Amino acid sequence: MSGYIINFKWGKHMKGFNNFKLVSYIRAYDIVEMTDAQIADMIDGFMSEIHLDKVYLENHRGAVSIPVERMKAVKNIVTSRGLEVAGGITCTTLVNGIRKPSIFDTYCYTDPAHKAEQLQLVSELAEVFDEFILDDFFFTACRCEMCIAAKGKRSWKEYRLELMANFAKEAVAAAKKVNPKVKYVIKYPNWYESYQECGFNPGKQKDIFDGIYTGTETRSPYSVQHLQRYESYSIMRLMESIAPGRNGGGWVDPFDCDSNMSQIIEQVQATLFGKAREMMLWNLPIFGGLTVLPAISKALYRIDDQLSKMGNPIGVKTWEPYNGDGEDQVYNYLGMCGIAIDPSPYFDPEAQTVLFTESTAEEENSIDILEEYVRKGGNAVVTVGYFKKMYDKGIKDLTSVRLTGRHVIGSKYRIQNANSWNTVITDEGKKPVMFEILDYKTNATNSNISLVADENNFPIMTEDNYGRGRFFILNVPENFADLYKLPSEVIMSMAKHISIGQEVFLAGAPKFSLYAYDNNVYAAVSYTDSVNDLQIVVRGECKGVRNIETGMVYSEAKHLPGPSHMMDATTNIDEDPEYSFSVKLRPGQTLLFEVLK
Repeated sequence: MSGYIINFKWGKHMKGFNNFKLVSYIRAYDIVEMTDAQIADMIDGFMSEIHLDKVYLENHRGAVSIPVERMKAVKNIVTSRGLEVAGGITCTTLVNGIRKPSIFDTYCYTDPAHKAEQLQLVSELAEVFDEFILDDFFFTACRCEMCIAAKGKRSWKEYRLELMANFAKEAVAAAKKVNPKVKYVIKYPNWYESYQECGFNPGKQKDIFDGIYTGTETRSPYSVQHLQRYESYSIMRLMESIAPGRNGGGWVDPFDCDSNMSQIIEQVQATLFGKAREMMLWNLPIFGGLTVLPAISKALYRIDDQLSKMGNPIGVKTWEPYNGDGEDQVYNYLGMCGIAIDPSPYFDPEAQTVLFTESTAEEENSIDILEEYVRKGGNAVVTVGYFKKMYDKGIKDLTSVRLTGRHVIGSKYRIQNANSWNTVITDEGKKPVMFEILDYKTNATNSNISLVADENNFPIMTEDNYGRGRFFILNVPENFADLYKLPSEVIMSMAKHISIGQEVFLAGAPKFSLYAYDNNVYAAVSYTDSVNDLQIVVRGECKGVRNIETGMVYSEAKHLPGPSHMMDATTNIDEDPEYSFSVKLRPGQTLLFEVLK
């Protein structure tokens, strides 16, 4: 074995990264199946193609558990290569040969035998490593007889949230007993909208574990998880706001990318644009066998250079409370429509605009916070899902909009913003889109964007004045993906109002994403299928936008219509002038730019 620890040959030298560590993972399956020589050759081969800083070694997954001595031996293989090392565990199992009624065979945290096995594995990891991570199976969906009896009259959500928070304390205590200095990290998966149903409890667990990690795998939008690629960025920001400074990194895998391997790079880029401290390529044997590994390596150096120019991420404050539920992924669909989104479990009263979704209704006093925020001068955008949840809880005092229970389909649109009284009737959209029919009272509420269906029209985005603020209702389509069928004029008007307070938003065909930073640096990324014109809209006087990487300046601008009072009105709400700069972007292309003042 020593020959593989000391007398190995390095591959070609790969310099490190300045803004993140690149890490990978070796599963228990691979450790039990591979010899020391094979593990050593695998790591060396990987390092000949791409720089590597750290490896996580797993001691358990499914029916495989690795003894302590074997874990120590493999750890030596890793550290002898100058790499950092940490442990890992995947919480799937089959205890005593008895299957539990649980998806993925995750542990049953009601069953003493299951708990004892995991505590033993955790203790063994703490004996070998000063840091280890839970892969994102630290959840339960078990409905065995034990769980049913223990749950009682509570909902599964209530039972599991308490159950998993309590066991987290036991597990951390067990690890610390063996190794007081161990850093015990929990990785949260990409399916944030379902945490509460399976017992993931970041609101409490952030204070139990020593750190967190973030699953940023977005893969194919056609997967059962209906993930949008913008989530690789937004979930990094959400989890960073949950545990500031303790979000260790982002985690991607190549699954469901078979038809378009460039999606791996897209996930990596969006994760790092979210300022991940580590970039996990899961896992080393799989990534090491990909022919695109050199391309990923090349992309990482470019991204590292880009990150050196980026400040702290900013965007439209989006209130996503702990255990929020409803309108799954809706703000990530909006993030694919040119709006920089900044989600957080906490409400920010200083933000110029706050987005409320159906998930926000989890916060019991959100309607009181909303009313006070708008009355004092804030701009609130609420989705139709939130409006429904608050319908009989006071929200009707802010607007004349009412639910009808009916729906309409159409593909033509009318835009007449309350603060810019110039009417635009768009051409036909790509395909018909279905919306809920909202009723409103003329001149009590304005419909800024309407769907035109025959000789009738129906609101998509309404605006009301309330106190010193503005209150908008966004009627998202029944199928959120239908946002991508909306004409560019509709996207522009929608983004204009949702992004009040932001210096830049994008307009054009959907599937452009904007990443914004507090040092006047922005990144626009095309997720479209063909070359498209992108409109970079800048608020305030400027001389143009400059491509930071090439130095090219886009100075030819279209001055967008400013405020114009409606008919016999005498006033308008002041707005900064808006200038639109047209840029062509290829599929997958990233434009890193700054606004020239």
